[in-house]
Amino acid sequence: MLVLILAYLGGVLTILSPCILPVLPFVFARADRPFARNGLPMLLGMALTFALVATLAAVGGGWAIRANQYGRIIAMVVLALLGLTLLSSHLAEWISRPFVSLGNKLSQKSDAEGDSVWSAAGLGVATGLLWAPCAGPILGLLLTGAALNGASVQTTLLLLTYAAGAATSLALALAIGGRVFALMKRSLGAGEWVRRGLGALVLVGVVMIALGLDTGVLTRVSLASTGGIEQKLIDAVRPAPPPQPAVKAGEALPVEGNLPSLAGGTQWLNTPPLTPASLRGKVVLVDFWTYSCINCIRSLPYVSAWADKYKDHGLVVIGVHAPEFAFEKEPENVIKAVNAFGIHYPVALDNDYAIWKGFNNEYWPAHYFIDTQGRIRHHHFGEGEYAQSEDVIRQLLTEAGQKNLPGGYVQPNAQGAEAAITDDGTRSPETYVGYARAENFAGGQVAHDDPWSYHAPSALTTNQWALDGRWTVRDENAMLDSANGRIVYRFRGRDLHLVLGPGSDGKAVRFRVTIDGKAPGADHGMDTDVDGNGTVTSQRLYQLVRQAHGSDERTFEITFLDPGVQAYAFTFG
Repeated sequence: MLVLILAYLGGVLTILSPCILPVLPFVFARADRPFARNGLPMLLGMALTFALVATLAAVGGGWAIRANQYGRIIAMVVLALLGLTLLSSHLAEWISRPFVSLGNKLSQKSDAEGDSVWSAAGLGVATGLLWAPCAGPILGLLLTGAALNGASVQTTLLLLTYAAGAATSLALALAIGGRVFALMKRSLGAGEWVRRGLGALVLVGVVMIALGLDTGVLTRVSLASTGGIEQKLIDAVRPAPPPQPAVKAGEALPVEGNLPSLAGGTQWLNTPPLTPASLRGKVVLVDFWTYSCINCIRSLPYVSAWADKYKDHGLVVIGVHAPEFAFEKEPENVIKAVNAFGIHYPVALDNDYAIWKGFNNEYWPAHYFIDTQGRIRHHHFGEGEYAQSEDVIRQLLTEAGQKNLPGGYVQPNAQGAEAAITDDGTRSPETYVGYARAENFAGGQVAHDDPWSYHAPSALTTNQWALDGRWTVRDENAMLDSANGRIVYRFRGRDLHLVLGPGSDGKAVRFRVTIDGKAPGADHGMDTDVDGNGTVTSQRLYQLVRQAHGSDERTFEITFLDPGVQAYAFTFG
């Protein structure tokens, strides 16, 4: 219920965003007519269409996006015709003749002909196809959840609730606008001029959308910023992570549930498919991870060490690879990562998040400890507390009758990105580059899905970042359209990582890194040399900075010498 309320309020706030401007002329095109037969069906059609299109775009992949593009073209033609009918009653009569038999009268020359519920609903459907709302924190959260959870009643309900919030605020605006237009008609006899003015605005709106100004220029016009309000709403309703259960020596571990089915794995590596039945009699550790997640990468040395240390004493480790980004769904990419990290235990590819849902999991990394009877006895989310986790493994093995277990705790000598995190609580937070979850961007408003020339400011404050050059920012990444584009970040931390990938053609992209305007020298990461040079050859996490002494605040800059690179997310250690 709280999430539904959050979605609704996020929709209500869209009336304040500049991205609503291009659709306002379509909304007000019938503001002088009865709301029940015109405004209401139009807004319902708009909300239903947006919810459907957003659901398909989030879970359907490229084909859904291409289909929506064709739908937008048809909608623009229809709405351009609407604008022309508003401009000229004679043209309206001529255009409407072929549609009379179908009940789609676009003419508004008389109340009797104009008050068509189906015509108004059709206008709403066309408007819903064209509407591309600014993706603030709330809509970004909904779209991310839709992509993660797939098509479902809950996904569509949340997006429909968001659209209903937008329709509510538009309905209020429509009610006010209708009264204003009625007053103008009565006092000034200006009905014809109002109609023509609306026709002109509709045509202007169509042109703006056709030129991409609705998701380009207008998203950069900060008429009202709702991001801060939306983030406060999210923080107010988002449940805190459950506390980690304490484990005391000699105390029995509680039963938290049963091992769910593993049948949803889309592919298995290093093993034939495993089942709960085949694992009976074994102590099992299930590790949810994804190969570009820095927190997962830093925990892998411990998971691998436990697998090696206790494999002859009844422990089976299963890595469940649940992708965060689209490129992590490619089996070839995961296979490369498994080999690069030296993972020899079974790995299930969970591209449909079936195993993830079976555990009701929400975190990367997440560790679930299962006893020989298939019961979940303990869990741990995130990094750290490795000694406690190993104590749980030893306790479950002891319960299973294992004796003479090897002593001590694993101490993996991890290097590079796998090295343990520092205890600096002031290090910069994980920062996404795509607009769906981007925060602390200092380069103005972001043009959604359209090429745009960005200019980084001369100075940044702590944790701010900016793009420079011509980029196309999409929901989960930013793609460089021309050479010598830059990303600048004012960060704090020992390590700086950036998830990167080459363009769709797979060509390597050269880059150069500087720290405070100079070559990194001894502070270079494992994927750069002392001069800051490196190359993006595959889609993965790149360690670009490892400060040799401390974790001071620095200004990081990366310049890509070739176009096509895709940047996803910064992480710090």
